[in-house]
Amino acid sequence: GGVPPFGYRVENRKLLVDETAAAHVRWIFARFIEIGSCTVLAREVGTRGLGTPRGNQIDKKYLYRMLSNRAYLGEAVHKGDSYPGEHDAIIDRATWDRVHAILQESPRKRAARTRAETPALLKGLLFGPDGAAFSPTHTRKGGRLYRYYVSQTVLKHGAGSCQVGRVPAGEIEAAVIDQLRAVFRQPEIVAGTWKAARAHDGDIAETDAREALTRLDPLWDELFPAEQARIVALLVERVDIGTGGFNVRLRMDGLAGLAREVTADIGEAA
Repeated sequence: GGVPPFGYRVENRKLLVDETAAAHVRWIFARFIEIGSCTVLAREVGTRGLGTPRGNQIDKKYLYRMLSNRAYLGEAVHKGDSYPGEHDAIIDRATWDRVHAILQESPRKRAARTRAETPALLKGLLFGPDGAAFSPTHTRKGGRLYRYYVSQTVLKHGAGSCQVGRVPAGEIEAAVIDQLRAVFRQPEIVAGTWKAARAHDGDIAETDAREALTRLDPLWDELFPAEQARIVALLVERVDIGTGGFNVRLRMDGLAGLAREVTADIGEAA
């Protein structure tokens, strides 16, 4: 009895795969492996217009239940124990195992684990006091990975050829991200973003732009590094670093684009 899991239909009291819905299930599992966040995935699912079999919104909790539903492996669960079911699987064991390896880690641990595999957050965006670009590099000591950005001037002319020759990647990235997150909360930035967004879409309201940007701040820690890097590339034109600190130059059109993107998600989810 009851409603069958998303991806299945009941026929003659048997659970059969609904191929159209099953394709969505496979996408959800595969996409979770890519981004590792049910919060972000719920937004993407909403954008695709997918709903539960009862016609409700697919939220984060529903996704967690989906990703943990052993029916997708072709199993039946009774009193906490799983057995081979009579229905066909939608998800293969390898996909299931990858999803559950991710689910067992906290979002912060996931981010830390994948950060080393992700392109440097400020690659192509960081410039020194002499205008030369900084390139990402890393060294390993005692099994630990140390990441840096090094000035092209230093790479060409040696140490001492630039006032700021090398900066620890984690520190400058964290500082830039902190500044970006502060931007999401600044009314004057929100107002400017709204004006830029309106140039592309006259229908976007200032309240929508504000909500879009304020939503990003609490979401940030749940994003995978690859998604964080995409947003940084979208929002940051360049970061100039000097002996007295650094300056972030924003792309207003990027902020506007991001606001439109998130606003569209909000609209779809409404």
